[in-house]
Amino acid sequence: MIRKDLLDILACPQCREKVVLSGDNNWLVCNNCRLKYPVEDDIPIMLIDRAEKAE
Repeated sequence: MIRKDLLDILACPQCREKVVLSGDNNWLVCNNCRLKYPVEDDIPIMLIDRAEKAE
């Protein structure tokens, strides 16, 4: 799981808004641009080309 202090400083690389951890801890979600970024082995992959549309 991603540490709280790291989560507090992470931002969406597309719009620079804050991201939140999904309920299953597998995604970082940007509610502003509706993208989600994968978390693999507790490492956030904050690359726009790896993002998926959030539901």
